This record gives sequence, C-alpha cells and structure tokens, in this order.
Amino acid sequence: MGRGLRAAVIGLGLATMAAAPDARAQGLDAGTGLGVPETVQRPALRRTRARPPQPDGQGFAGADSAAGAADTLGQTATPPTLAAGTFDLGNGLSLIANYTGQAAANPIGGIRQGGAYAGQVFFGIDADLNRLAGITGGAVHIAVTNRHGNSLSERYIGNNTSVQEIFGGGQTTRLTLLSYEQKLFDDRLIVEFGRLVANIAFLNSPIYCNFQSNSACGNPTFVFKTSNFTFWPVSSWGAHAKAWLTDRVFFHAGVYEVNPRHQQPGDNGLDFSTRGATGAILPFELGYSTTFANDPLPRNYGIGGWYDASDYADPVRDVTGQRSVLTGLAPATRFGRSGVYARFDQMVWRPDPAGIQGLTLFGVAMAGTSGRLVEDYFLEIGALQTGTFAGRPFDTLGFVINTQKFSPLALSNIVLAQNSLGVDRTIPRQQIMMELNYGIQVAPSVRLTPNLQYIINPDQTRFPFYRKNIPDAFVIGAKLSVDLFTLAGLARGPGQ
Repeated sequence: MGRGLRAAVIGLGLATMAAAPDARAQGLDAGTGLGVPETVQRPALRRTRARPPQPDGQGFAGADSAAGAADTLGQTATPPTLAAGTFDLGNGLSLIANYTGQAAANPIGGIRQGGAYAGQVFFGIDADLNRLAGITGGAVHIAVTNRHGNSLSERYIGNNTSVQEIFGGGQTTRLTLLSYEQKLFDDRLIVEFGRLVANIAFLNSPIYCNFQSNSACGNPTFVFKTSNFTFWPVSSWGAHAKAWLTDRVFFHAGVYEVNPRHQQPGDNGLDFSTRGATGAILPFELGYSTTFANDPLPRNYGIGGWYDASDYADPVRDVTGQRSVLTGLAPATRFGRSGVYARFDQMVWRPDPAGIQGLTLFGVAMAGTSGRLVEDYFLEIGALQTGTFAGRPFDTLGFVINTQKFSPLALSNIVLAQNSLGVDRTIPRQQIMMELNYGIQVAPSVRLTPNLQYIINPDQTRFPFYRKNIPDAFVIGAKLSVDLFTLAGLARGPGQ
C-alpha cells in the first residue's frame, strides 16, 4: 500500500510540475499538499519506461533499506500509507533516526496487575552507490539499534506473546543491519546479502505494525513459535532475491543463518563468525501487488512458506526421552520444520481517487506442515482506516484480531504439570488476541497511538505449573514514535 502511495504521489508531482514550479522547489505536490521528498522525485525523473513497482519497506515484497526496515516495522512517525522521513545529504547518502516507545498496563487479568515500558533508538544509513561510486543499482544499508525496558507479558500477564512488539531480541545496543544490495535487469531482480534478518524481507507489511501487539507486529507470531525465523534486531548472515515477473507479480526467496548465540544476552551483532550456527531458515513467497499508480483500490496477495533446516528443542521430550516438564532435563534436539501461509490486504474504499485516505482490510492464515510444533494454526483478520475525520488526513483507526491454536504437544505439557500437582482442569486450546487503536499524527515528526488490547485465554506454556487458567487480560497501551531528523527540520513528514 505504501509503495502505491509513492507511485501515486510521483505521478501527481510530475503532472503538476509545469503549473506549480514553487511547489516543485519545496518538494510538494500542489494538488494534494502532500510532501514529496526529493529522494522520491529524483528516481522518478530518471525513469524512461515502465518498471515493476519498487517497494522500500512497503507492501508484501519487504524492505530493501534501513529506512524501509524502520518503516515496515512501524518504528517511524508516519502512517502506513506514507514513507519514512529521511535526511538526504545530497551525495547518495541518506540518514534516518527515530525513537519508539511502548507503554502497557493490565488493570484487569493476567497473573497479576502492573505496568511496563519498552523502547528503541534506531539509526540507519542508506548509501546509493550509483551516486557515490558509479555502481549502477548498488546500495549499502546499515542500521544500529538500542533496545531497553521491560515486557508486560513477561512480568505480569504470563503469556508468551508480548503486548509490546518493541521488546525483545536482547535489551542492548547492536548492529542490526549491514548489507549490500544490487538491482539488475532494470530493477526487475533485486539481490541483497550480508548481516540481515528474515522478518523485514518476508511475511511483513507496514499495516501489521500499525499495531502494538506482537501477535500482529512485526510478523504474524506463528512463524516465530514454529520455526527459527530470524527477527529484528538479531541479525545473522543471509541473502535473498526478489524477481518481478511482471509489473504486478513477484517471486521472493531467501536463506538466513540460524545461530542461537546471537540471541544471548549481551550480543552486540559484531561477531561475524558462524560459530554456533545450527542451520538455516529458507522462506519463499509468490505475490501479486498493485499500487495507486495502476489500481484505484490497491491490493496485495501472497502465498508462501518456509523450511527450517536447523536444530530446535523438542517441545516435550528431554535428552533421555522422558517428559522434560517433569524431569527438568534439557530438551532433546530435533531438526527440520516447515509451514505455509496465505495473506492479503485489499483497499475496499477510497473516497478521493487522488488521496491516500480509505479503508483497507487484511488477513493471514498460517499452518505447520512438518516438525514437532507447539501450535497447529494461526488466523488473523483486521482493518485499517486512514483519514477517519475531516481535518485529520493522516490519523488512522485500526482493529485486528487473531487466534493461535495450540498443538496437542504443547497442551500435554500443561496437563502433565497440572496432574503432578493433583489438579484436573480443562486447558484452553487457543489464545485470542485483539487490539483497537487510534493513530494520532501529533506533528509531522511525532505520532502517538493509544490502544486497547484484550487477551482471551492467555497461553500458559511458560507457566505450566500455574494452578488455574490465567484470567483474560485487558491491556491499556500507547505507542510513541518520533522521527528525529524531521523533528530537527532536516527531513519532511506528513503534511509538510
């Protein structure tokens, strides 16, 4: 959807250049008043013939830059339909810096009541090697993050799906992205390799991180519960290739090192060795994508999956073949898991054919296909409305609900633990999480998203010896995003 916005805004900017030279000088679209950064205008002016859509953190095709990664993970102060504000130094280098904070409290439900706050500082560099060194289609991307704070789910609710997506991956400073990207065949083939994470390139959409719940943002949580899918900000060696078969159809495949050592406390992402690697995760997707430039109601559809060719801990058996929940011994090591998914987003209402405002529906269905898994399937449906009220074109209203169905293996651990305590009760078979939020564009550089979350049957897989079902939890949260270069007047934000 964000990719479509770029194409629409570029088209409108070109159409009005002759009539609005002052708007061009300011990097503005005179017809809509939307900011069109010069970094967006330049490549449009160089194009001489039609090319496939080039997503940069937007749509199903994944992020191809540091700015795109921050944008698709919802860490910028722009709504999902607008690209992140970057500081273009004018020589092929562009910078992005932002701060994201997420607060949450559960006045009702969970194991006990409380509050928690987690945050992240992000700094990224994107280098256009064509402008810097004459390497056509080449680029280098770098990102550094610092995460800090605590998790409400971990400390108070008790479930293992966080209500604060920004928590996790080690509360530390680390090198999160260091990659080389090469575009070939008129940008129809894009190859990237280096220190990467799978979840910014695959199974992502900027719509997902309009939400604070980690069940939806940054990826549908099922993939992390049933595979070693690598996740931001824990990078490892990887590579992926994206081929635009037509202007609307792409195929995307990748391979990423799985290395548990990178997830240890204190890891800073600077150990480039493969010592400790246990295999690789191989995601793939076939997608169909339209934009505002070629479709009045843009849409994304994708089918894909993954093969996890790496070691994982058996969810039930220990190294001796006994039940690890009772023996306390280390779990047995298994190898190889796989899964499949289908997903979509579809704009269904757009009141102004020249605007970004409108209603988009989205959904995801996921299931495991092999391995000893703790979940059987995952289903999600949601809606995002941009520009709900007059005079508030960049505000958003969003709702998402999803369900995670636990496998018999996962439930058997809880049953055994309860029986060992002399407790005989029915164990819920699925956890349902939902979120309702309103994104407020406070200023071009600041976005605040208060949200309400509700968890039905918080899963007990982390606390199998808890003597009763964890009470349904009601969560009050708020997400704050600040684009620091926009705040300093060095980059443009929504409405500028």
